[in-house]
Amino acid sequence: MAASLVCSAVVVYVCWKQLPPLPWAFSVPPRRVSVLLWWEPFGGRHRAKRPHPDCRLRFNISGCLLLTDRAVYGEAQAVLFHHRDLVRGPPDWPPPWGVHVRPAEEQQVLMDDEEEAAEALALAASGPRPPGQRWVWMNFESPTHSPGLQSLAGNLFNWTLSYRADSDIFVPYGYLYPRTHPNEQPPGLVPPLARKQGLVAWVVSNWDERQARVRYYRQLSQYVTVDVFGKGGPGQPLPDVGLLHTVARYKFYLAFENSQHLDYITEKLWRNAFLAGAVPVVLGPDRANYERFMPRRAFIHVDDFPDASSLAAHLQFLDRNPSAYRGYFSWRRSYAVHITSFWDEPWCRACQAVQMAGDQPKSIPNLAGWFQR
Repeated sequence: MAASLVCSAVVVYVCWKQLPPLPWAFSVPPRRVSVLLWWEPFGGRHRAKRPHPDCRLRFNISGCLLLTDRAVYGEAQAVLFHHRDLVRGPPDWPPPWGVHVRPAEEQQVLMDDEEEAAEALALAASGPRPPGQRWVWMNFESPTHSPGLQSLAGNLFNWTLSYRADSDIFVPYGYLYPRTHPNEQPPGLVPPLARKQGLVAWVVSNWDERQARVRYYRQLSQYVTVDVFGKGGPGQPLPDVGLLHTVARYKFYLAFENSQHLDYITEKLWRNAFLAGAVPVVLGPDRANYERFMPRRAFIHVDDFPDASSLAAHLQFLDRNPSAYRGYFSWRRSYAVHITSFWDEPWCRACQAVQMAGDQPKSIPNLAGWFQR
């Protein structure tokens, strides 16, 4: 069952023969499924109030009823819990199904200490749920930036939804798909080189000298000029034209992740580099991990070089040799870029996964152990 859910995500992996063919079309009309979003992601524990996306119109997924009203909790086939909101603030779990409990306001007053919180978590893990309902743990941060994993009880969740390819519901930050029209993003086979007035750009919002990406930037900037934009460190304000138009003026973009973990390849590559038309220089998981999701000549990995000075020399070589530089865009002849729409797309993908799944029960015995490995 888990393998079938993984396959609900993206089609491009067939091209690299890493994952089995992905069933986009149903042989019969999909059954109607209700998915409840328990909190607004990053909404400060506020209940979700966003307009419900039209899954059929936006993602070609029919039969989805997306819910934010907790009063209809019992009607949902799946409930989405966003991790960051899950571990912040007092407990806020669905009540045991069919059991009378105190009103939510009263519970919150009584559950401010750790002992009450532990009791609430135990009750959520062991208490009855609506028949057949799945609880889905949703997270798009890396393990380094996912506090509270160890506090979550075993078998609390039935499925995982994340950027990890081995999630039950695999939703990456972006992916390549076969190009069918020249105007699909990014347009054109090669970005116009006449627009590129700078060599290396980096947009960074959270500056931390302890991070590997900052340490590597410090080394690289000794040998080649890196224009940094953002709020932290040496960053300058992003020009009014916006991120993509700014990065488009450069030949290379530092797609440096804030931490290095399996499959953690974010919008820094898919949007900031690929859509802008800059060659990504990546620091994240190893090269083999990146090559599961894109051709090997679509990016430059810092691990390809013994040190930052060697990387800088390679960037300068490509700057002087336009034909060699253009080779990093050969993938655009065959593929376009899809950027995941947060949080609408994960919501709709959860619906699709329920439609495709059978009735075999499943739970995650050790969520932290799986995600942190």
